Amino acid sequence: MENIRGMAWMTLAMLGFALADMFIKFASHTLPVGQILAMFGFGGAVIFAALAKREGAVLVSPVLLTPPVVIRNLSEMCGTICVVSAIALVPFSTFSAILQANPLLVTLGAALFLGEPVGWRRWSAIAVGLAGVLLIIRPGMDGFDINVVFAVLGVIFMSSRDLSTRAVPNSVSAAQLSTYSLAAIIPGGLAVLAVTGGGAVWPEPLIWGAMTGAITMGLIAYFAITKAMRVGEIGAVTPFRYTRLIFALIIALLIFGERPDALTLIGAAIVIATGLYSFAREARLRAK
Repeated sequence: MENIRGMAWMTLAMLGFALADMFIKFASHTLPVGQILAMFGFGGAVIFAALAKREGAVLVSPVLLTPPVVIRNLSEMCGTICVVSAIALVPFSTFSAILQANPLLVTLGAALFLGEPVGWRRWSAIAVGLAGVLLIIRPGMDGFDINVVFAVLGVIFMSSRDLSTRAVPNSVSAAQLSTYSLAAIIPGGLAVLAVTGGGAVWPEPLIWGAMTGAITMGLIAYFAITKAMRVGEIGAVTPFRYTRLIFALIIALLIFGERPDALTLIGAAIVIATGLYSFAREARLRAK
Protein backbone atom coordinates (compact mmCIF):
# COMPACT_ATOMS: atom_id res chain seq x y z
CA MET A 1 0.00 0.00 0.00
CA GLU A 2 2.83 2.41 0.84
CA ASN A 3 4.44 1.80 -2.56
CA ILE A 4 1.14 2.54 -4.33
CA ARG A 5 0.88 5.82 -2.44
CA GLY A 6 4.49 6.60 -3.36
CA MET A 7 3.80 5.88 -7.03
CA ALA A 8 0.77 8.18 -6.91
CA TRP A 9 2.80 10.99 -5.31
CA MET A 10 5.57 10.58 -7.90
CA THR A 11 3.05 10.67 -10.76
CA LEU A 12 1.52 13.84 -9.31
CA ALA A 13 5.00 15.37 -9.04
CA MET A 14 5.74 14.63 -12.69
CA LEU A 15 2.41 16.15 -13.73
CA GLY A 16 3.30 19.26 -11.73
CA PHE A 17 6.71 19.58 -13.38
CA ALA A 18 5.21 19.11 -16.86
CA LEU A 19 2.59 21.80 -16.17
CA ALA A 20 5.25 24.16 -14.79
CA ASP A 21 7.23 23.71 -18.02
CA MET A 22 4.07 24.40 -20.01
CA PHE A 23 3.44 27.67 -18.17
CA ILE A 24 7.06 28.74 -18.67
CA LYS A 25 6.86 28.05 -22.41
CA PHE A 26 3.66 30.05 -22.59
CA ALA A 27 5.29 32.96 -20.74
CA SER A 28 8.36 32.79 -23.02
CA HIS A 29 6.22 33.94 -25.95
CA THR A 30 6.08 37.37 -24.29
CA LEU A 31 8.81 37.63 -21.64
CA PRO A 32 12.60 37.43 -22.16
CA VAL A 33 14.19 34.25 -20.80
CA GLY A 34 16.28 36.23 -18.29
CA GLN A 35 13.19 37.85 -16.83
CA ILE A 36 11.40 34.50 -16.52
CA LEU A 37 14.42 33.13 -14.65
CA ALA A 38 14.59 36.09 -12.25
CA MET A 39 10.84 36.02 -11.55
CA PHE A 40 10.76 32.25 -11.05
CA GLY A 41 13.84 32.32 -8.80
CA PHE A 42 12.53 35.20 -6.69
CA GLY A 43 9.03 33.75 -6.26
CA GLY A 44 10.31 30.30 -5.38
CA ALA A 45 13.05 31.56 -3.06
CA VAL A 46 10.61 33.70 -1.05
CA ILE A 47 8.20 30.81 -0.54
CA PHE A 48 10.89 28.28 0.38
CA ALA A 49 12.59 30.80 2.69
CA ALA A 50 9.30 31.15 4.56
CA LEU A 51 9.03 27.36 4.81
CA ALA A 52 12.63 27.11 6.05
CA LYS A 53 12.05 29.78 8.69
CA ARG A 54 8.91 27.95 9.78
CA GLU A 55 11.09 24.87 10.33
CA GLY A 56 13.42 26.99 12.46
CA ALA A 57 16.28 26.83 9.96
CA VAL A 58 18.96 29.52 9.79
CA LEU A 59 19.14 30.72 6.20
CA VAL A 60 22.41 32.67 6.45
CA SER A 61 24.76 29.91 7.54
CA PRO A 62 28.39 28.85 6.94
CA VAL A 63 26.99 25.79 5.15
CA LEU A 64 26.38 28.12 2.20
CA LEU A 65 30.13 28.15 1.52
CA THR A 66 30.72 24.40 1.73
CA PRO A 67 31.80 22.88 -1.62
CA PRO A 68 28.74 20.60 -2.09
CA VAL A 69 26.30 23.49 -1.57
CA VAL A 70 28.31 25.87 -3.78
CA ILE A 71 28.50 23.28 -6.57
CA ARG A 72 24.80 22.52 -6.18
CA ASN A 73 23.81 26.19 -6.38
CA LEU A 74 26.00 26.83 -9.44
CA SER A 75 24.64 23.70 -11.10
CA GLU A 76 21.06 24.76 -10.34
CA MET A 77 21.69 28.24 -11.74
CA CYS A 78 23.38 27.06 -14.95
CA GLY A 79 20.95 24.16 -15.37
CA THR A 80 17.86 26.33 -14.99
CA ILE A 81 19.23 28.89 -17.45
CA CYS A 82 19.72 26.12 -20.01
CA VAL A 83 16.41 24.40 -19.28
CA VAL A 84 14.31 27.57 -19.54
CA SER A 85 16.18 28.55 -22.72
CA ALA A 86 15.42 25.11 -24.15
CA ILE A 87 11.74 25.36 -23.18
CA ALA A 88 11.55 28.70 -24.99
CA LEU A 89 13.44 27.64 -28.14
CA VAL A 90 12.95 23.90 -28.63
CA PRO A 91 9.75 21.95 -29.34
CA PHE A 92 8.17 20.95 -26.04
CA SER A 93 8.16 17.24 -26.87
CA THR A 94 11.83 17.24 -27.91
CA PHE A 95 12.94 19.04 -24.75
CA SER A 96 10.93 16.68 -22.55
CA ALA A 97 12.34 13.59 -24.29
CA ILE A 98 15.94 14.74 -23.79
CA LEU A 99 15.19 15.45 -20.12
CA GLN A 100 14.57 11.74 -19.54
CA ALA A 101 18.33 11.10 -19.78
CA ASN A 102 18.83 12.65 -16.33
CA PRO A 103 18.72 9.36 -14.32
CA LEU A 104 21.24 7.74 -16.69
CA LEU A 105 23.63 10.68 -16.33
CA VAL A 106 23.27 10.58 -12.54
CA THR A 107 24.25 6.89 -12.61
CA LEU A 108 27.19 7.74 -14.88
CA GLY A 109 28.32 10.60 -12.65
CA ALA A 110 27.99 8.49 -9.49
CA ALA A 111 30.33 5.90 -11.02
CA LEU A 112 32.87 8.44 -12.30
CA PHE A 113 32.95 10.93 -9.42
CA LEU A 114 31.52 9.20 -6.33
CA GLY A 115 33.10 5.79 -6.83
CA GLU A 116 29.78 3.92 -6.82
CA PRO A 117 30.06 0.43 -8.35
CA VAL A 118 28.45 0.09 -11.78
CA GLY A 119 28.67 -3.26 -13.58
CA TRP A 120 28.97 -3.84 -17.29
CA ARG A 121 25.21 -4.29 -17.69
CA ARG A 122 24.45 -0.80 -16.41
CA TRP A 123 27.38 0.65 -18.37
CA SER A 124 25.81 -0.90 -21.45
CA ALA A 125 22.41 0.54 -20.53
CA ILE A 126 23.95 4.01 -20.16
CA ALA A 127 25.64 3.73 -23.57
CA VAL A 128 22.44 2.59 -25.28
CA GLY A 129 20.44 5.29 -23.50
CA LEU A 130 22.82 8.01 -24.66
CA ALA A 131 22.52 6.61 -28.18
CA GLY A 132 18.77 7.16 -27.77
CA VAL A 133 19.46 10.81 -26.93
CA LEU A 134 21.48 11.11 -30.16
CA LEU A 135 18.46 9.81 -32.06
CA ILE A 136 16.38 12.60 -30.55
CA ILE A 137 18.81 15.46 -31.26
CA ARG A 138 20.21 14.06 -34.57
CA PRO A 139 23.54 15.94 -34.80
CA GLY A 140 24.72 16.37 -38.39
CA MET A 141 21.32 15.53 -39.88
CA ASP A 142 18.88 17.83 -41.62
CA GLY A 143 16.54 17.86 -38.66
CA PHE A 144 19.22 19.02 -36.21
CA ASP A 145 18.34 22.15 -34.22
CA ILE A 146 21.34 23.82 -32.56
CA ASN A 147 19.06 25.00 -29.73
CA VAL A 148 18.77 21.42 -28.41
CA VAL A 149 22.26 22.00 -27.00
CA PHE A 150 20.52 24.03 -24.27
CA ALA A 151 18.45 20.97 -23.34
CA VAL A 152 21.51 18.70 -23.30
CA LEU A 153 23.50 21.12 -21.15
CA GLY A 154 20.48 21.54 -18.88
CA VAL A 155 20.32 17.78 -18.26
CA ILE A 156 24.08 17.68 -17.55
CA PHE A 157 23.90 20.54 -15.04
CA MET A 158 20.78 19.10 -13.37
CA SER A 159 22.56 15.76 -13.01
CA SER A 160 25.48 17.61 -11.39
CA ARG A 161 22.98 19.21 -9.00
CA ASP A 162 21.53 15.82 -8.07
CA LEU A 163 24.99 14.34 -7.49
CA SER A 164 26.21 17.22 -5.35
CA THR A 165 23.03 16.97 -3.26
CA ARG A 166 24.21 13.55 -2.06
CA ALA A 167 27.24 15.19 -0.44
CA VAL A 168 25.27 17.89 1.38
CA PRO A 169 25.07 17.24 5.16
CA ASN A 170 21.75 15.83 6.39
CA SER A 171 21.52 18.74 8.81
CA VAL A 172 20.65 21.02 5.87
CA SER A 173 16.91 20.78 5.23
CA ALA A 174 15.35 20.46 1.80
CA ALA A 175 13.69 23.87 2.26
CA GLN A 176 17.08 25.46 2.96
CA LEU A 177 18.65 23.87 -0.10
CA SER A 178 15.75 24.94 -2.30
CA THR A 179 15.94 28.51 -1.00
CA TYR A 180 19.66 28.69 -1.80
CA SER A 181 19.36 27.21 -5.27
CA LEU A 182 16.32 29.28 -6.29
CA ALA A 183 17.98 32.46 -4.99
CA ALA A 184 21.02 31.61 -7.13
CA ILE A 185 18.80 31.65 -10.23
CA ILE A 186 18.01 35.36 -9.72
CA PRO A 187 21.49 36.76 -10.57
CA GLY A 188 21.73 34.19 -13.36
CA GLY A 189 18.51 35.50 -14.87
CA LEU A 190 19.60 39.13 -14.55
CA ALA A 191 22.92 38.24 -16.23
CA VAL A 192 21.08 36.57 -19.13
CA LEU A 193 18.86 39.63 -19.45
CA ALA A 194 21.93 41.91 -19.58
CA VAL A 195 23.85 39.73 -22.06
CA THR A 196 20.92 39.31 -24.45
CA GLY A 197 20.40 43.06 -24.45
CA GLY A 198 16.65 42.91 -23.99
CA GLY A 199 14.90 45.00 -21.40
CA ALA A 200 12.44 43.69 -18.86
CA VAL A 201 8.80 43.66 -19.90
CA TRP A 202 5.87 44.40 -17.60
CA PRO A 203 3.78 41.23 -17.84
CA GLU A 204 0.16 41.35 -18.91
CA PRO A 205 -2.35 39.78 -16.48
CA LEU A 206 -2.37 36.52 -18.48
CA ILE A 207 1.43 36.27 -18.24
CA TRP A 208 1.34 37.02 -14.53
CA GLY A 209 -1.06 34.09 -14.32
CA ALA A 210 1.34 31.88 -16.29
CA MET A 211 4.27 32.72 -14.02
CA THR A 212 2.13 32.20 -10.93
CA GLY A 213 1.07 28.86 -12.39
CA ALA A 214 4.69 27.88 -13.05
CA ILE A 215 5.76 28.66 -9.48
CA THR A 216 2.67 27.00 -7.97
CA MET A 217 3.03 23.83 -10.04
CA GLY A 218 6.75 23.72 -9.22
CA LEU A 219 5.99 23.89 -5.49
CA ILE A 220 3.30 21.20 -5.74
CA ALA A 221 5.70 18.99 -7.70
CA TYR A 222 8.46 19.52 -5.14
CA PHE A 223 6.13 18.63 -2.25
CA ALA A 224 4.82 15.55 -4.08
CA ILE A 225 8.26 14.20 -5.03
CA THR A 226 9.44 14.63 -1.43
CA LYS A 227 6.40 12.69 -0.20
CA ALA A 228 6.96 10.01 -2.85
CA MET A 229 10.57 9.37 -1.84
CA ARG A 230 9.66 9.20 1.86
CA VAL A 231 6.55 7.02 1.53
CA GLY A 232 7.49 4.28 -0.94
CA GLU A 233 10.54 2.18 -1.71
CA ILE A 234 12.94 3.97 -4.04
CA GLY A 235 13.08 1.05 -6.47
CA ALA A 236 9.29 1.01 -6.80
CA VAL A 237 8.70 4.76 -6.92
CA THR A 238 11.59 6.13 -9.00
CA PRO A 239 10.58 4.57 -12.37
CA PHE A 240 7.41 6.66 -12.26
CA ARG A 241 9.60 9.69 -13.00
CA TYR A 242 9.14 8.75 -16.63
CA THR A 243 5.43 9.57 -16.50
CA ARG A 244 6.61 13.16 -16.97
CA LEU A 245 7.23 12.39 -20.64
CA ILE A 246 3.71 11.03 -21.07
CA PHE A 247 2.23 14.22 -19.62
CA ALA A 248 4.62 16.34 -21.71
CA LEU A 249 3.65 14.57 -24.94
CA ILE A 250 -0.06 15.12 -24.18
CA ILE A 251 0.61 18.81 -23.50
CA ALA A 252 2.72 19.12 -26.66
CA LEU A 253 -0.08 17.61 -28.73
CA LEU A 254 -3.10 19.35 -27.19
CA ILE A 255 -1.67 22.75 -26.19
CA PHE A 256 1.18 23.44 -28.61
CA GLY A 257 -0.03 21.39 -31.57
CA GLU A 258 3.22 19.44 -31.89
CA ARG A 259 3.54 16.10 -33.67
CA PRO A 260 6.75 14.37 -32.52
CA ASP A 261 8.34 12.39 -35.36
CA ALA A 262 9.22 8.70 -35.27
CA LEU A 263 12.90 9.21 -34.41
CA THR A 264 12.04 11.36 -31.40
CA LEU A 265 9.58 8.75 -30.09
CA ILE A 266 11.99 5.86 -30.73
CA GLY A 267 14.85 7.73 -29.04
CA ALA A 268 12.65 8.56 -26.04
CA ALA A 269 11.55 4.91 -25.78
CA ILE A 270 15.19 3.77 -25.77
CA VAL A 271 16.13 6.28 -23.07
CA ILE A 272 13.20 5.24 -20.88
CA ALA A 273 13.78 1.51 -21.40
CA THR A 274 17.46 1.74 -20.49
CA GLY A 275 16.65 3.93 -17.50
CA LEU A 276 14.09 1.43 -16.23
CA TYR A 277 16.58 -1.39 -16.71
CA SER A 278 19.21 0.54 -14.78
CA PHE A 279 16.74 1.15 -11.91
CA ALA A 280 15.75 -2.52 -11.85
CA ARG A 281 19.36 -3.68 -11.89
CA GLU A 282 20.29 -1.33 -9.03
CA ALA A 283 17.29 -2.48 -6.97
CA ARG A 284 18.25 -6.14 -7.53
CA LEU A 285 21.82 -5.51 -6.40
CA ARG A 286 20.66 -3.71 -3.26
CA ALA A 287 18.39 -6.62 -2.40
CA LYS A 288 21.30 -9.08 -2.35
